[in-house]
Amino acid sequence: MTQEHRPVAVVTNLEDPTADLVIAELYDRGVPVVRFDSGDFPATLSCSAHIGGELTRWRGSVATPSRVAELGDMRSLYYRRPSGFVFPDLDEQDARFAVAQARYGLGGVLASLPDCLYVNHPNRVGDAEYKPAGLAAAAASGFALPPTLITNQPDRARTFIKEHGQVIFKPLSVPLYLRDGVSQTVTVAEVAAEEIDDAVAGTMHLFQARVDKEADVRVTVVGERIFAVRIDCDLLDWRTDYTTHTYSVISTPPAVERAIFAYLRHFGLVFGAFDFALTRDDWTFIECNPSGQWAWMEPPTGLPMTAALADLLERGTHATR
Repeated sequence: MTQEHRPVAVVTNLEDPTADLVIAELYDRGVPVVRFDSGDFPATLSCSAHIGGELTRWRGSVATPSRVAELGDMRSLYYRRPSGFVFPDLDEQDARFAVAQARYGLGGVLASLPDCLYVNHPNRVGDAEYKPAGLAAAAASGFALPPTLITNQPDRARTFIKEHGQVIFKPLSVPLYLRDGVSQTVTVAEVAAEEIDDAVAGTMHLFQARVDKEADVRVTVVGERIFAVRIDCDLLDWRTDYTTHTYSVISTPPAVERAIFAYLRHFGLVFGAFDFALTRDDWTFIECNPSGQWAWMEPPTGLPMTAALADLLERGTHATR
């Protein structure tokens, strides 16, 4: 199959307006696209793959009610935010077994496609989503980091707060958490030493010295292209109220740019959404989301991030710096 006929696979949930923008751009260019949610397996998604004998690479297909995509024909795979595997008709133990088979079977096949550009590879996404690993990679890459403590020891948390004065607490991960059927989230918040009690011993917590920032910066990296946006607002965590933001395009300092690509090489990523606290003297690394959002910044800034992602997926190759 010629390159222009090879499809781009988009793996995400049904309600993903960011992926919708990229798919629309690819359609406008005449690039074939197959979209599916791995969480639809086995209800409306099926897969068959084989290897061995004369076959040295996986061959087979994934099928939805409307499309069949050959595994060896995909030029690139845009791995966004698929939903999890669920088996509602099975009891708890059988469902747990079936989820494991789906994850390591279907997930393993999708992570082993030949001659396919991953944006990003699901295994690399999993690696990069560990905040401790991300902070260690950031330090090794040359970023400035705020002093950070990860602990379940209350006394150590109190000592850290007293040493650094203004300290914030943030979750290490944000899974689905329902209260009375309503989704809840744990926001970034400042914490005092006297607020630390023995409940901290129950699990791991992340504490970080508060950065005296003048603004925030979101840097979206697509392949070799960097899109940096300054976010001005008066909030500790700008994600809590998007209506307060003012956006402006900003240049990335060369040292930060070098650190960004060193970080991406460390995890094997071709896309990353980096957050920085901007001070008078430096850009302080906060985190990098390997599946981060970016589309809401495009209209107010005019930055062509949708086109850049479509370029990368259409090309199906990535040159590293």
